[in-house]
Amino acid sequence: MLTHRSQIEVRYAETDMMGVVYHGSYLPWLEVARTAMLAAEGIPYRELEAAGFFLPVIEVNMRYLKPSKYPDAVMITAVMRVKPSLRIRIDYELHRGSEKLAEGHTSHVFIDREGHPVRPPAAFVAVMAAKFA
Repeated sequence: MLTHRSQIEVRYAETDMMGVVYHGSYLPWLEVARTAMLAAEGIPYRELEAAGFFLPVIEVNMRYLKPSKYPDAVMITAVMRVKPSLRIRIDYELHRGSEKLAEGHTSHVFIDREGHPVRPPAAFVAVMAAKFA
């Protein structure tokens, strides 16, 4: 299992007129957590792209439990529970202190510059093999 935590502060622009975070604002937060997790494992997304690999989101699911508001500090925990192969699934939990605000997951596949599915790069496979041994 691979786990990473990222913290964000809710920006005013991410809220609606009631001061509550707009539901669509959560998706960029998941990206922050996912790219930070890969970078922490020595796989910066920028290097994947430079090598011709991309990880589009092919599925996303979010469940909103409690509202987040400006200027909350939100901790995003990203977890890979299953060793990725052609498909990667990342689960997320978002907390304000001990209070769970939301949970969800994203699924991804590796594609090349032309948008065709490809096997993950060797460096990614090596890191995942070590983490899920």
